[in-house]
Amino acid sequence: MSLFDLHGKTALVTGGNGGIGLGMAQGLARADEAKNTEAVKALQALGARAISIRADLRVESACRAAVDEAAGKLGRLDILVNNAGINIRKAPQDYALEEWRLVLETNLTSAFVASQAAYLHLKRRGGGKIINIGSMMSLFGASFVAPYGASKGGIVQLTRALACAWAKDNIQVNAVLPGWIDTALTRRARKEVAGLHERVLARTPAARWGTPADLAGVAVFLSSSGSDFITGAAIPVDGGYASQG
Repeated sequence: MSLFDLHGKTALVTGGNGGIGLGMAQGLARADEAKNTEAVKALQALGARAISIRADLRVESACRAAVDEAAGKLGRLDILVNNAGINIRKAPQDYALEEWRLVLETNLTSAFVASQAAYLHLKRRGGGKIINIGSMMSLFGASFVAPYGASKGGIVQLTRALACAWAKDNIQVNAVLPGWIDTALTRRARKEVAGLHERVLARTPAARWGTPADLAGVAVFLSSSGSDFITGAAIPVDGGYASQG
C-alpha cells in the first residue's frame, strides 16, 4: 500500500464548499482515483466528498452534531480538516466587539469544538488526523486583520496543544498556513486594499498567487500514513512568501 493511499478513509472538511476547503477536499478524493470518480463529481458540484452537511459552526451543539453526523453517515471518521473561516477587514479601532467575536468564534472556537467532537471518533478507531487551516497571518501582522490574525495565530497554538495531548492516542494534529491564495475572499481583498496584488507578486518568489489546487498535495500528505511521525507542525504553502526577509 502506498504511503499516500487514502483508500477507505473518510474526511470531514469544514467550509469545504469553495476556495481552499474545496481544493483540499478534491485532493483527498483523488487520492483514490478509481473508487472516487463520483465523489470528485460531487465535490465539484456540492463542495463535499460524498455528503453535504450544513451547520452553523459557531453554535457548539450544531458543530458537534455535524461531526457526529458525518461519522454516522460515512460509517467512520479518519480525518478532520478545520477550514471554516471568515474575515472582516478594518482598522483595529473600527471593529465592533461583535465583529471580533464573530471572527474568533468562526475561525478558532469552531476548530476547537470540532476537534473535541472528532477526538472521540478518532480515538475509537485507534488514531487519525486533524488538519487545522491557519494563514500567513499566523506569522505576520497586518493593520487591517486584527481579529483574523489573532484567530489564525491561535490556530497554530491550538494545533501544538492538541498534538501534545493526543499523540498518545495516535492522533496527529498539524496546521497548514496558506499564503495568498486566489479565492473569493482574496479577490475581494484586492478590491479593498489598494496595491495588494502588486505587493503579493513582488514578495512571492513563485511570482504568482496560489490556487486552491495548490493545497491538495499537503492535504493528502498530512492525511496519510506518510505523515505519521509529524505532529504539531505548521507548514506554509505560500510560494515562498514567508521565506522572504
